Amino acid sequence: MGTKQRIKWRSLLMGLSFILTFGGLITRLWWLQAVDARENLERAKDQWELQKILQPKRGSILDRNGQVLAYEEKAYNLSLQIKPADSKEEEVPEWMRDNYVKDPYMTAQKLAPILGVQPDLLLQKMAAVKKPGSIELGMVGKKLTEDQKKQIDALMYPVEGGKKEKTNQLPGVVLQSTTRRYYPKNSFAAHVLGYISYGEGRDEAHMGIEKQYDKELSGEPGELQVLTDGAGYQLPDGEQKFKPAKDGQNVVLTIDQQIQDYVEAALDETQQKFTPKSMTVIVADPNNGDILAMASRPGFNPNEYWSITDYRNQAISSVFEPGSTFKIITLAAAIQEGKFNPGESYKSGTYTKLPGEPIRDHNWGNGWGNISFLEGVQRSSNVAFVILGYERLKADLLAKYFDLFGIGKKTGIDLPKEAEGIMFDLKHPRSQRDVAVTTFGQGVAVTAIQQVAAVGAIANGGELLKPHIVKELRDPHTGEVTKKYDKEVVRRVVSEATAKQTRDILETVVTGEHGTGQAFNIDGYHVAGKTGTAQIYDAKTGKIVPGRYVVSFIGFAPKDDPRLLVYVVVNDPETDLPSTTWGSEIVAPIFKSVMEKSLKYLKEVPDLGTVEAASLKKTTKASALIERAVPKLTEMSANAAVTRAKQAGFQSELIGSGTKVVQQYPAADETAPQNSTILLLTDKVEGVKMPDFTGKSLREVMEYASMLKLDVSPTGSGFVKEQSIAPGTVIKEGETLRVTLAAASSP
Repeated sequence: MGTKQRIKWRSLLMGLSFILTFGGLITRLWWLQAVDARENLERAKDQWELQKILQPKRGSILDRNGQVLAYEEKAYNLSLQIKPADSKEEEVPEWMRDNYVKDPYMTAQKLAPILGVQPDLLLQKMAAVKKPGSIELGMVGKKLTEDQKKQIDALMYPVEGGKKEKTNQLPGVVLQSTTRRYYPKNSFAAHVLGYISYGEGRDEAHMGIEKQYDKELSGEPGELQVLTDGAGYQLPDGEQKFKPAKDGQNVVLTIDQQIQDYVEAALDETQQKFTPKSMTVIVADPNNGDILAMASRPGFNPNEYWSITDYRNQAISSVFEPGSTFKIITLAAAIQEGKFNPGESYKSGTYTKLPGEPIRDHNWGNGWGNISFLEGVQRSSNVAFVILGYERLKADLLAKYFDLFGIGKKTGIDLPKEAEGIMFDLKHPRSQRDVAVTTFGQGVAVTAIQQVAAVGAIANGGELLKPHIVKELRDPHTGEVTKKYDKEVVRRVVSEATAKQTRDILETVVTGEHGTGQAFNIDGYHVAGKTGTAQIYDAKTGKIVPGRYVVSFIGFAPKDDPRLLVYVVVNDPETDLPSTTWGSEIVAPIFKSVMEKSLKYLKEVPDLGTVEAASLKKTTKASALIERAVPKLTEMSANAAVTRAKQAGFQSELIGSGTKVVQQYPAADETAPQNSTILLLTDKVEGVKMPDFTGKSLREVMEYASMLKLDVSPTGSGFVKEQSIAPGTVIKEGETLRVTLAAASSP
């Protein structure tokens, strides 16, 4: 073949090569653009776009005064990078070649105390790994605190001789940043707050406020999306999509941390002494439905939610037979319908007008003979209430008032899993006896919050209010109130006059000679309330369990202008005390501690006459006292106020060294005995010295103390005999003055 022909063939081959090459390229391009276009576009987007979900910060839960009860804090998840002993080095992923657990035993021994587990548990988890990789440790490795992280850091890079190790001494341990829900007061108000569980996916809210207001607390996730180059860097002109996360709102409760503390302490003390099966205390403001404290036992620590054995909030989810505290509703209904005459007498002991066993009074049917209905209420006579409710009101009116007071219905409190209680159809009963026993709290089941709402209507003048435990929602950054929860009237249940008469009678249950609630009396305050004892039924047999009871007391103070309503329920305590004393020995200390401390904390003025009335009545001088109207002395100069008080027929005492009167007691336009002393607080109180209170009443001591923000702890009754802070000592704000009271000697 000649040279020309060889050149010709080469040119032909080269041409064919170019044609085939370009043909292949064109075909490939067509294929990519037509057949694989959608798949390639998705791949490109994955390469170009960086997209992240921006997580919001969960809102905090605060008490009514801004004290933080739950918040989001920084936390860490721990994992271990493991290379099984029988695996080869080349099987280890490149990302963990220089960082895997070299000594499992040593690692387990060092981590176990920090994680609160036994080393064997960690060794078992590490031994279960079959091929090189990273493992999580379950709950023990989730949401570690900052303190736990610091302890682990100290193991990884210990300081020896003042120098920090540069080489990781605990290889294979990996900590990743996250967040956790933290409850700084541990078991405090746990049933109200609820808790957050840490699952494999999203953290989940359970119980209480965490569950009820999960949406408001959670906020809204944001989004970040940017265009990047192949190396992952953002392109200068890349389009960007940014939606910021919206942090969750702060939830402000009606709970008052200080009052809640009083409740928690009282329950803890009773739990230690009597270990009842369960207990509940609710403190409410009956004037607006605010729940100021709510606690139950058994309790739990929401920081360690995995150890919870009883998840129920007893205050709203548990139903029980209320016993005699339920008589308040029957009494109010009878008064409203004109069926109650306090001076009318009846035969106590047994009620025999129904088939079957007679209905008996709690002294086993012996009764107290012919007594007045007022005394019957004071003695908590079942027979009296059967006559008032079953005979006089009858089933229709009973049903009407039980319905008005909300029995058998949810109150609507802003907490999850509220129970309805049990109230059968009184108009179609199984027997007339079933109707009769409801009048004194048998055969009906309530929740504690139902009782609080119902009795709150008597305390506030006749209006049933919706109880609520959330005060407002606030913006977490500005503090601005975004939603406020105000007083909500459900309906009027009785008139103000009926409520007033009921309150007066309930006070005699506490103060009267025959009252079953004498143990609940508090010196310095008018307390009105009702005791209750209910038998416990076996759910399986439906029969009464001998010797087991639910004991309770519901009361409010001051009686005619209540600041607080307190309900205490104790279920089946373990004690050798006779059951007739459970109210006075177990329930009363809880009620009195919570009520008295809370009233003092709220600076509630002691009710006039409760401490010294008995002593005053013994003297003829007291009956001859002339009452005068107290003049307004505030905003006046100190000297002018003293002169004006004298002109009006009063003595005066200046508290402080200021020149202007800023507060007085008694208040302007109140009446007080002629020549009695008016306390005048000036605008400068530094250096005020403790007066001598010997011979003074508790009321006088507490009024003086309230002006200077002193706490008073009294013992005994009558007039001051001793005081813990000596007269002439400079008073310090927040001090506690302990006074011993004794009855005045007879003239």
